[in-house]
Amino acid sequence: MLLVETHKYVAYYRVSTQRQGQSGLGLEAQKSSVSRFVNGHGELIAELTEIETGKRSDRLELAKAIAQAKRCGATLVIAKLDRLARNVAFISALMESGVDFVACDNPHANRLTIHILAAVAEDEARRISQRTKEALAAYKARGGLLGSHHPRCKSISADAARKGQLRASERNREKARAAYADLLPIIRELYDAGKSLREVSRELNLLGHTTRTGRQWNPVQVKRVIDSAL
Repeated sequence: MLLVETHKYVAYYRVSTQRQGQSGLGLEAQKSSVSRFVNGHGELIAELTEIETGKRSDRLELAKAIAQAKRCGATLVIAKLDRLARNVAFISALMESGVDFVACDNPHANRLTIHILAAVAEDEARRISQRTKEALAAYKARGGLLGSHHPRCKSISADAARKGQLRASERNREKARAAYADLLPIIRELYDAGKSLREVSRELNLLGHTTRTGRQWNPVQVKRVIDSAL
């Protein structure tokens, strides 16, 4: 008997506010759209939901969805391309990942479509930047003070710089924890069982898992993931 391999999908949803995420407003429609699409094409193996304002670029759940799709050889599925296409962070992450994707409202969109949307978004960002520079130049010409010349501007202290570095470090650890949340139990189980870092990395590679950049595991990467969970 011929066995037909089921195509795997990882769903990524986005809602704008915490309240919207809790109420399911907008989220249910996205899930319904994805469910209808996947039911006729394959199997949904994971669902990840991002709650953000649209201004943030550090999309942890998106990074996690892309990493999981890569590791499992799955396709990233989103409900509406037009909702996410204008977001530069989403476009950049999707293009750099190399992961396959499909949008339920535009299933024929391909990598060329994303390149075009990215070009449009980049051009709009450039125009906004230019308008901002012109407005600041006009403000300065009228006698306005900018940067360190502004009376409210204070030089950052060594202590404040140190705190900023600690916050940045913690954000990086948070990203790693989110990206490898599904793999961490496997890594810890192998490591706690007495496996060396090299043996753990070899086991992950044999299982077909990759890092969030799509590369094979090595002892250093395994150690970083374990440390990020401490």
